[in-house]
Amino acid sequence: MKWAIITGGSRGIGRAICRKLAAETPYHLLINYQSNREAAEETLQEIETLGRTAEIIRFNVADREDTLQALQGW
Repeated sequence: MKWAIITGGSRGIGRAICRKLAAETPYHLLINYQSNREAAEETLQEIETLGRTAEIIRFNVADREDTLQALQGW
């Protein structure tokens, strides 16, 4: 299974990228958000409605340690 991490996937361009990937690829999506969990959950539901799998994952991409900690084990 291929995975794709979409930073800022809960809103704007990131959400549009999530939709596009879900519509055109079999990737399992990791939807990144920093503060708006509700928007991330809305994106997740859109992806699942398209029949794809995804998860939401919170971290600040500007913070190296936060990013490494969040992605450890993936």
